[in-house]
Amino acid sequence: MTPKAAIIGIAGTSLSAEEAALFRQHRPAGAILFRRNVETPNQVAALTAALRHELGAEAPILVDQEGGRVARLRPPHWPDFPAAALFEDAPSMAAEANATLLGLECAAIGLDVVCAPVLDLRLPGAHDVIGDRAFSARPAEVARLGAAWVRGLQQAGCIPVVKHIPGHGRAEVDSHESLPRVTADRATLAADLEPFRALAAPDGGVGLWAMTAHILYDALDAALPATLSPGLIRDVIRGEIGFDGVLVSDDLAMGAMAGLANDLAGATMAAGCDLALHCTGVLAETAALLAACPVLSDDAARRMNRARSEMLANRRVVDPDLLALIRDRLLATRSYMTGPAFA
Repeated sequence: MTPKAAIIGIAGTSLSAEEAALFRQHRPAGAILFRRNVETPNQVAALTAALRHELGAEAPILVDQEGGRVARLRPPHWPDFPAAALFEDAPSMAAEANATLLGLECAAIGLDVVCAPVLDLRLPGAHDVIGDRAFSARPAEVARLGAAWVRGLQQAGCIPVVKHIPGHGRAEVDSHESLPRVTADRATLAADLEPFRALAAPDGGVGLWAMTAHILYDALDAALPATLSPGLIRDVIRGEIGFDGVLVSDDLAMGAMAGLANDLAGATMAAGCDLALHCTGVLAETAALLAACPVLSDDAARRMNRARSEMLANRRVVDPDLLALIRDRLLATRSYMTGPAFA
């Protein structure tokens, strides 16, 4: 069965019989876990194994694990990773080491796609939904640290998801609640695009996934938000930025998308996304989404396979005892953080 082009959430800490039956009828391409799905390492490992039993051995299982405010894996079972902003002006090796450890924690329990790093700019006056999740206001600094984060996650055996393309940093409202409208002109928006373009070069970012921004940009498409805009995805994301990796929507259940289309999954695919993300875990909503969602396209499957191959080529095998030692040393002392932000 060709899977539907969807990444879906589930309700609880184990896969229910009803969810398993739905996935046999309409198999999604992958799943995403949230705090409601997480208790202990053994429990999460059992859950990811159960999901792959239904979805396939290579089905991607995502997690939002940035550090700071956005972390689904938390103490006492997992380290308390710092927010991205704390790495500004620190050595690249600090960001890379942190991302490697973060990725190893995820990979150890079957989470192989990590929704990070955030490549949005941290701009004054914007809504704080991004805030310290972003590395910097300077595009070059965001690109430098973002590249280090990508290296770290790939070394750990995880596929990075850069977000929120083409840039969420200027939004003045939270897209979880309503649709932001960015009125900046085209020249100004070039700064927002720059980190994504830097990480896409020189191979199109084939080892990456990218998550779209649910934002309407007057200068790019005054009628449709990025997730639903064929012109913006074709001309800006695939064209100007040059991104040829997997393009996944942000959560279609967010407030920004309310009332924009009767079939958001279909509209998302028609716009040029490879995968539709739906996170609520409410069975009836998931069933409706999967019934309407198109199947995974050949291009999307090709991009997913390339990202996995790139991760496998860069992955390092780490002994569990060494992982425990790295965790204790790095997170107890923070000795790898030597930039001004850590003074």
